Amino acid sequence: MNTSDVQAQKRRYGIVGNSEGLNHAVDIALQVAKTDLSVLITGESGVGKEIIPRIIHDNSLRKTKKYFAVNCGSIPEGTIDSELFGHEKGAFTGAIGEREGYFGAANGGTLFLDEVGELPLATQARLLRVLETGEYIRVGSSDVRKTDVRIVAATNVNMAQAIRDGRFREDLFYRLNTIPVKMPALRERGDDVVLLFKKFVNIHEKLNEIIEAQKDSPDPVELTEAAQERLKRYSWPGNVRQLKNVTEQISILSPERIITPEILSGYIPEDPVTHDIVPLNKRNEGHSFENERELLYKILFDLRNDVTELKKLVHGQRVERERSSAPQVVEQPITYYQPDVAYPVAHAAKGADEFQTPEEYVEEAVSLNDVERQMIVRALEKNRGKRRKAAQELNISERTLYRKIKEYGLDKEDL
Repeated sequence: MNTSDVQAQKRRYGIVGNSEGLNHAVDIALQVAKTDLSVLITGESGVGKEIIPRIIHDNSLRKTKKYFAVNCGSIPEGTIDSELFGHEKGAFTGAIGEREGYFGAANGGTLFLDEVGELPLATQARLLRVLETGEYIRVGSSDVRKTDVRIVAATNVNMAQAIRDGRFREDLFYRLNTIPVKMPALRERGDDVVLLFKKFVNIHEKLNEIIEAQKDSPDPVELTEAAQERLKRYSWPGNVRQLKNVTEQISILSPERIITPEILSGYIPEDPVTHDIVPLNKRNEGHSFENERELLYKILFDLRNDVTELKKLVHGQRVERERSSAPQVVEQPITYYQPDVAYPVAHAAKGADEFQTPEEYVEEAVSLNDVERQMIVRALEKNRGKRRKAAQELNISERTLYRKIKEYGLDKEDL
């Protein structure tokens, strides 16, 4: 490790601290800067991972080219491909023009992908292709484009667990993790906590003097030795970001300028807040939602099932109602035109217990056939054998008339 180079970079970027883990991370960044190898920075949220990509870019051969920092977790899943790889005009609703995308805009430079562990699986496949071949395709296009981009990625996700859960591609992890850099958590940096506290106090007080132009500014905040030990023992789940917030609160709200452990306890919670998602209920203990996207998918899936069941219920009720309200269909005998001639018609018995016997039914059917035959004969004679006019008079079709003529043998008679 070149200590002088590391200290020079820390002064250049305002990095405070002398812990071994911090110096090691800066040293690796300096060593890998002259190459084009991919770098994966890991560490908890709030540890300052965004400093390492700047050190790598500014000390590389690409330092005169563009540098882009993209927070992958803040881009909606539906538009992230367009943001990274660009799109063609009309590729989707609202695409009123072309978009180059970060991989096109950063050609020749460095692209920092923060929160890379939140990328959708489809986007991970696209990213893997760019890393392996330097080729990508815009959304809505079939043309293959080339790019020369240095990739530096960062994540606070447990990548080994994400790979086991199927949320991150293993091949992409190994491609990104060519050079791993681990940023230490604040609780692992020992005396750096006190140094950072003093830095944030000085920044706040100088800013306050400039804004309010106060001649008689309050005395600077100081920590007792016991308070300093209290800071170093605390776990700092929010890391440097949480320490900065606590320092600003004390500088503004505390009437005392000498901070004791008792005063400090009013600004630091005894039990640090966990980063784990609180389970919704005990029934879901066997099923964990690793991110909000999975939770939304489950809600939408349950909602779709509810809508499907509701549709089936409404359809069943409608069919039942239509069946109950449908009118009873009663077959009516065909009524033919009858001239003013009285014909004998058999009537059904009026008594409730009287029914037609088979012989009576046959006799009635025979008499009806005779009546029908006589009507056809009269219509043909009246119209001098013209079947079309006879059919019109009988209010039946010509085809039906032809069939009846053959049925009664009238085609053999001279009408």
